[in-house]
Amino acid sequence: MSSLSKISRPIKNELEQFEDIFKSAMRSDVGIVDLVARYIIRQKGKKIRPILVLLSAKISGGITERTFRGANLVELLHTATLIHDDVVDNADKRRGIWSINAIFKNKVAVLMGDYLLSRGLMISVEGKDYDFLKVITEAVKRMSEGELLQIQKTRKLDIDEETYFKVISDKTASLLETCCLIGAMSTTDDSKCIEAMRQFGHSLGMAFQIRDDILDYEGTTNLIGKPVGGDIKEKKITLPLIYALNKVSKSEAARIKSVLKNGNDKTKVKEIIGFVKANNGIDYALEVSRSYSIQAKDALNIFPESEMKSSLINLIDFVTQREN
Repeated sequence: MSSLSKISRPIKNELEQFEDIFKSAMRSDVGIVDLVARYIIRQKGKKIRPILVLLSAKISGGITERTFRGANLVELLHTATLIHDDVVDNADKRRGIWSINAIFKNKVAVLMGDYLLSRGLMISVEGKDYDFLKVITEAVKRMSEGELLQIQKTRKLDIDEETYFKVISDKTASLLETCCLIGAMSTTDDSKCIEAMRQFGHSLGMAFQIRDDILDYEGTTNLIGKPVGGDIKEKKITLPLIYALNKVSKSEAARIKSVLKNGNDKTKVKEIIGFVKANNGIDYALEVSRSYSIQAKDALNIFPESEMKSSLINLIDFVTQREN
């Protein structure tokens, strides 16, 4: 499987350039804002989203100044949502590093998230990238709706496959879709090319989230850095469990839901993981994830062979074949 450094090789120089632009976008004359910004910059993320924007632009025509502004907007938004998510989840750590809310408290974390989002919007307004604003505000709306729908369904424990796909499409796939859309839009007006990249981003995002949900049942930590069984403890019903619940009698399904609802100790978590495995929930979810991976690859068929196309195909394998 390819490493991220190999995947980003066709855009190596542009990615370095982007990192400088991103750092300067976060700077502030206000001491505490600058302090928190420097703490965020020190946490080296994978940069999957800016990599997607840059590769999507390069395969669609070439990287422009507008591409860098688009990548900046997306990464500022993504960072803001992570900070807000940690507050919502009451998380002390992300990928083993202390979260902003753990160090600076919730009030600073929420306001810092707001600051980063507003910086991204300001950069787009200054660059007159109004088409980006339309795409990004739709993504923020969908991400919020997806998260709220999941909370509503988690309380009632009544999520079905259709609702699950709607949740992950809005909550996760919408941002990866936005990265690919903005990348293509930054460099071309060709509607076929833009739609192909949107489709690619959507399918990639769906495959990514399903794989992540599978890792909650079988990995060590999942792609976004939570420990195994985290979703079960939070009473989130994801695809492996939805499938397993549909395979058994109503009374057995009710019993498992009761286990999920009334306990989050290790024994209960193990029981639910065992139930999902016994009813082929993981195998089914893997099949669905693979099918989205194939759709993502098919979306790239309109592009000629190139380094960028190879990197995008390798990126699909990178996010869907992770073991942790």
